Amino acid sequence: AIAVGPSFTVASLETSMAWYRDVLGFAVERTYEREGALIAVALRAGSVEMLLTQDNGARGGDRVKGEGFSLMFTSLQDIDAIAARAKVNGATLDAEPTEAFGMRVFRVRDPDGFRLAIASKRPG
Repeated sequence: AIAVGPSFTVASLETSMAWYRDVLGFAVERTYEREGALIAVALRAGSVEMLLTQDNGARGGDRVKGEGFSLMFTSLQDIDAIAARAKVNGATLDAEPTEAFGMRVFRVRDPDGFRLAIASKRPG
């Protein structure tokens, strides 16, 4: 394997697309429609690609999402600046930027509760 790309099923595709774009700075690479309705969005930030898909409600609209794991996104950008941008755009951080394991990192949850760690690239 050379890459992993998360795919999240979300309650509101429009809300999540805006959150990843405005809060974390992802760009919309491609949208997918079925019968004129938006069903998925491919996003990119640097070399990170992810897919958001609209939950169709078949498993219940109130099911808990994102339990038991988190994803770490590493960046070459200033972590404090990313955290500040996230807060200005409405995000509540689970943990403010701090030093951990030789990296600068903060933690945040997306609108569906998926846990994300945003970290600086390890030196070397």
